[in-house]
Amino acid sequence: MHRTRSGLRSAPPRRTDTRRPAADLAARRRERERQHPRYWFAERLLLTLSGQRPVHWMLGYALGPAYDQLAELAPYAPLRPAPPGRAVPVVSRCGEFRPRPGVIEAYARITSGDRLRALAFRLEHCPDLRWRCSAVELGGAGRP
Repeated sequence: MHRTRSGLRSAPPRRTDTRRPAADLAARRRERERQHPRYWFAERLLLTLSGQRPVHWMLGYALGPAYDQLAELAPYAPLRPAPPGRAVPVVSRCGEFRPRPGVIEAYARITSGDRLRALAFRLEHCPDLRWRCSAVELGGAGRP
């Protein structure tokens, strides 16, 4: 403990563990990434296509053609965990490409245990300044 001449400490003891700040920095970076529209939409699409939410939950967030694609895919719940006890699907990674201002073409890797699926979607920045999904495609989405 460091003391001054008056006998009082001048400052609190310093942290010597260097691992914590790096972990906090990585956690903040992941949280900041998850605030991007691509992550937000990937999570919503996952919940809809896994049967955890009804398709009309996306009504205000999807434009006509994308909503029709969702309405066609949702009854089959292609991202649903198959047998009981199987891992719940999660968005493991999400990326984007911006072909022009106001358009995001995004992809998401959906993992469920040892299973990996690809989800691609297009977002458009509408005149009301909200992002809306305009296309959805699911890799390997064969119907039963």
